[in-house]
Amino acid sequence: MDDVKGALGKGLDEAAAMTEGTAPMDPEKAAKKAAKLAEKAAKKAKAEAKAAKQKAEAEARAKKEAEGGGESKRKKKASGPSEEDAKALESALATPKGEMKDLVHTAMATSYNPQAVEAAWYEWWEKCGMFTPKMGTNKPKFVIVIPPPNVTGALHIGHALTNAIQDTIVRWRRMSGYEALWVPGTDHAGIATQTVVEKKLQREEGVTRHDLGREKFLERVFEWKDVYGGKICNQLRRIGSSMDWSREAFTMDEKLSKAVKEAFVRMHDEGLIYRDNRLVNWSCQLKTAISDIEVDHIELEGPTMLSVPGHKKQVEFGVITSFAYPREDGQGEVVVATTRIETMLGDTAVAVHPEDERYKSLHGKFLVHPFNGRKIPVICDAELVDMEFGTGCVKITPAHDPNDFQTGKRHNLDFINVFNEEGLINEQGGEQFQGMRRFECRVAITEALDKLGLYRGKASNPMRLGLCSRSKDVIEPMLKPQWWVNCAGMAKDACDAARDKRLEILPSFMEPTWFRWLENIRDWCISRQLWWGHRIPAFYVRFSGENDTDSGMPGGSSEQLDRWVIGRDMAEARTVAEKKYPGKEFTLEQDEDVLDTWFSSGLFPFSVFGWPDETPDLAEFYPTSLLETGHDILFFWVARMVMMGMKLTGKVPFKQVYLHAMVRDAHGRKMSKSLGNVIDPLHVIEGIDLAALNATLLGGNLDEKEVKKATQAQKADFPEGIPECGTDAMRFALVSYTAQGRDINLDVLRVVAYRHWCNKLWNATKFAMMNLGDGYVPPTDFNSSFDVKNIPLAAKWVLSRLNAACAGTNAGMEAYDFNNATNSVYAFWQYELCDVFIEIIKPIMSGTDEVAKKQTRDALWICLDAGLRLLHPFMPFVTEELWQRLPRTRDENTPKSIMIADYPIAVDSWANVEAEVQMSAIMDTVKAFRSMKSNYNLQPKARPEVFFSTKSADVEAALKADVEGLTTLASVGEMKQLSEGESAPPGCGVQIVNENITVYMLLKGVVDAATEIAKLDKKLDLLQKSTDALIKKTEDEGYESKVPENVRTANAEKIAKQTEEISSINAARAEFQALL
Repeated sequence: MDDVKGALGKGLDEAAAMTEGTAPMDPEKAAKKAAKLAEKAAKKAKAEAKAAKQKAEAEARAKKEAEGGGESKRKKKASGPSEEDAKALESALATPKGEMKDLVHTAMATSYNPQAVEAAWYEWWEKCGMFTPKMGTNKPKFVIVIPPPNVTGALHIGHALTNAIQDTIVRWRRMSGYEALWVPGTDHAGIATQTVVEKKLQREEGVTRHDLGREKFLERVFEWKDVYGGKICNQLRRIGSSMDWSREAFTMDEKLSKAVKEAFVRMHDEGLIYRDNRLVNWSCQLKTAISDIEVDHIELEGPTMLSVPGHKKQVEFGVITSFAYPREDGQGEVVVATTRIETMLGDTAVAVHPEDERYKSLHGKFLVHPFNGRKIPVICDAELVDMEFGTGCVKITPAHDPNDFQTGKRHNLDFINVFNEEGLINEQGGEQFQGMRRFECRVAITEALDKLGLYRGKASNPMRLGLCSRSKDVIEPMLKPQWWVNCAGMAKDACDAARDKRLEILPSFMEPTWFRWLENIRDWCISRQLWWGHRIPAFYVRFSGENDTDSGMPGGSSEQLDRWVIGRDMAEARTVAEKKYPGKEFTLEQDEDVLDTWFSSGLFPFSVFGWPDETPDLAEFYPTSLLETGHDILFFWVARMVMMGMKLTGKVPFKQVYLHAMVRDAHGRKMSKSLGNVIDPLHVIEGIDLAALNATLLGGNLDEKEVKKATQAQKADFPEGIPECGTDAMRFALVSYTAQGRDINLDVLRVVAYRHWCNKLWNATKFAMMNLGDGYVPPTDFNSSFDVKNIPLAAKWVLSRLNAACAGTNAGMEAYDFNNATNSVYAFWQYELCDVFIEIIKPIMSGTDEVAKKQTRDALWICLDAGLRLLHPFMPFVTEELWQRLPRTRDENTPKSIMIADYPIAVDSWANVEAEVQMSAIMDTVKAFRSMKSNYNLQPKARPEVFFSTKSADVEAALKADVEGLTTLASVGEMKQLSEGESAPPGCGVQIVNENITVYMLLKGVVDAATEIAKLDKKLDLLQKSTDALIKKTEDEGYESKVPENVRTANAEKIAKQTEEISSINAARAEFQALL
């Protein structure tokens, strides 16, 4: 109903729009016009909904087959592949690498086998240069770069979604006349890769990176990269990604590393990169700083025990602890409260509100630290202190809290760091606590305060706790000299680009998030305390004769911030230092730290083309057309690419950003190795049994408990393992799942359903080609040699439906509405070509009208050729295999591959409303006859005599236009028309199709009505008793209060379902009763 309302509204709007600027239309005519437009829109909406429903039903049927199948199928499977199938597989696998598969001397297999179909095509496409665009052509350009996957391991199903979408778009654009380029690459993934390799070294060799030294350790990481980088590229090829491998990039390649150094130097010269001693998000587990957006936050409602990496015991969070500071003058105490009592070791002040009457006598006075005797001033700060909160006194730890840091700056307080990089209490914390882990110290300080009589208790305190997104360690604000990027100006430019549509963010509802983040952006810490990554091109100056105290220690609290010089290499840095310190002797030490991975990734859209050099690639292919990725890295990567691209090249790096949904498991859970639900796309493509699937959990970074949990989860989700689905089925399932803004709950059985659909395509095409015949020659010019106005009705209709599918698929692709695009192409193949056209033409193909046969064959060939091209971007392998087998007249203009053939577009002359109306009447009648056969339990082979009556001349003409086709589709016998006033023969079942058509089926002698009624009565009796008993149970006293809500809901649903079934049985019974 909502669709109809929407269509009606649309109709009125369109009618109004058509009259705007012209003479006023007569109100009655306007209303009629609006009604017609509304009716048209409503029909379209209804058809789309119907197609989606049919698609879902077909998937459900295929899924059911995947789960169980039939006895005959199991027997056939047990007997093994046919000889034809075995030869087809053998021939495919024997194809020399890079050569075209031999389809001329290899018979088409009896059934679809993804292994045989997918063999050899990719290598042939690549060798033929079909992935590489031609330079200097007049074609429009379509350019994308891959979101480079991390080299930390194999790709998972989320990467498969990203690449399936991207390849679908790239193939569609390439076939649509664009010079298409898709640049592949991988990311060095600093923290993630270093962590994995360090764990591997510790587990297998018992050594640390420090044991090896920086150079040897980096050699080991490069070895890891070579292994997994190659594995990732193999996966991308298996997915069918049509990437230009001649332009493959790695973020630490020489070319990209040059771009990183150049970007750092230029941005530093502009004052955008600077050195400062500020608070960072410190991961004690990883021993490095991380950026704000690499911090996950969890909300705690109150006291909560959590496991923290590096700590044996759980730690309590969600509480606030109160303790007292004694006054220096001995005249009492001041009570403060904190959620991180361990930081009190670094307190350098207590703040009160200047207008708080309770503490005016304390202004300018001092308190005494209970453990080290440090004098702690009482300061006044109206900006920080809320008089109404707690005691109105706030402890200040400038080196370990962002708010306190700012307060420390305002009041020129001491900044005392009490933790080392591992999260242990350092010498500043005092001998009593030095060497303790920070959360062990939390307990020790509480106990020590209690002994001193200064502990004042703890209370529940809802809080937001920051965790490292990689290690899940609790983030520790730490004072560190680091390199920072001033993002304010670049963020404004990125916002302006989105507002004036130089950059289009899709789906559009993500725009507010874009603005909200960029308008509130903070400066970005780009230093990382790692070895794996781009070493920062900054050099610390030490003068001759200086000791460490004189020069300061880079990276430590004694660092002198002005001692740094920047250079693309040591020689350039030395030149800068000589100008800065003329006449002085010095040595240079390069910064030990590396840059945040996202710094180099932010340059990716232009560094891959050779920037900063003015290369032909940069001139031809930059800016790019589209950035397609998951919405989870909108800020990690996308925003930074836009900011850095605009700053360094003066151009927005891409015209559009399309953000797809996240892939979750069938239960809606985020995919995680510890949950055992991370899926390798190759396991879906090739299949894997449960034992092998369990084995994939071993040898990684999961501990024994996590492996056990993940193993159990795999057994629950994949009791028989994952069946072989093939690449095409996996791609189509992933892309068709995609609905803008929704998470994708991936059920592998749905992929299996599309694997069965591939088999249907295979069989339908094979059957259709048998109908074409060996000597068939397709029409060369559809406009002159193929008269669409004078061909059989079914041929007119199927070409009209093909036309609609072309329009719908292209419209969906233009809008990145992949759900509607796949619905359009799926509906055409499944419900129109396979279910209707191939069946309805059987009488023509077995008849004697040679002209009708030729016209029907031509229409069939057009549908196969265009239908395969329409489907190719989604399912590249099976479409190439089937398209190459289609008969065609080849010359120098014939595309050698479907992937470089033209993508089908709508052809105005093929649209045929009249044929569609007539076929609609035929199909409604077919459905009515099929329904009657089902309702009366007729055997599938039964061909009862049928009749129809109508008062409409148009309907009569439609039903008589293809009587043989209609009865073939309906699986009925002879069909006769009843003249006006004529009654159907006795013993007929009757069904009203619509206001224009009534159909009858002669059942006398075909159906034993009494026997069928007895069967229904028996079923009805059991069902009625069950329903009555359930209803009686719900009427018991206390049912609502004593029975759990989920049980009551289940009972209500069962009663509704059984009541509906009773109604259906009664209706069927009435129909049989009418036959007695």
